Amino acid sequence: MAGAKRGPGPGRRAPGGPAKGRKPAAGKPGKPTNAKPRPKAPKPEPILPPPAETFTLGAVPGATPGKWIDIWNVRMPHTRLILEPIEVRGQRDALEQVDAALVRLPIDTAGLHVIRLYDEVPVVVTAADSHLTAADELDLADLAGEVLIVPQDDVLHLEVPGTVAPRFDAPATTEDAIATVASGVGIVIVPMSLARLHHRKDADYRPLRDARVSTVALAWDADRTTPEVETFVGIVRGRTDNSSR
Repeated sequence: MAGAKRGPGPGRRAPGGPAKGRKPAAGKPGKPTNAKPRPKAPKPEPILPPPAETFTLGAVPGATPGKWIDIWNVRMPHTRLILEPIEVRGQRDALEQVDAALVRLPIDTAGLHVIRLYDEVPVVVTAADSHLTAADELDLADLAGEVLIVPQDDVLHLEVPGTVAPRFDAPATTEDAIATVASGVGIVIVPMSLARLHHRKDADYRPLRDARVSTVALAWDADRTTPEVETFVGIVRGRTDNSSR
């Protein structure tokens, strides 16, 4: 019929409309489908407390922390290490006044952290011309009949069968005891470091093979484990500056 409008034929698409059998592309309007997720913001670095101005290390007589102090001075230039001499008799109480200390075992460990560091061989100190110096090393049996002087600050607490007690009061210090034996009276048994500390030309010493050793340890109050204490622990354990705890 003239004037009639034709619809789209088979296979033809009406202008502006989707083809039959096809679905519109997925995705939200206004956002591209290939958008990348935003990277997460980095976590803020923790704020560390400033280093302490000082670190106080106690040390009993004979302890030798020199090499550890040298490392500390390089590694902790902003924290001055103060070396505080302490006596073995008062070492437990002294730990309340220092950050950490080199002590001699045994010690009451309640409330403490304690790390064994090294053992010291005991030695017999005698006059330089004593017959005991003829041997390179001695056994306890070699001391039978000798006058054994035990100073008031004795750290070994050894019992030596067959020795004789002196007829005079115990010297106040190890240094006094060594001065006495240097004059030719008796013997004194001490850790090797103390014999070296109080060395005299008129005295000599020999290692005592079968006696109990003296152990030096690092100790500190468990409730005061500061970053500085942890640093010193790492030094005595041989950790490098970059190694983890």
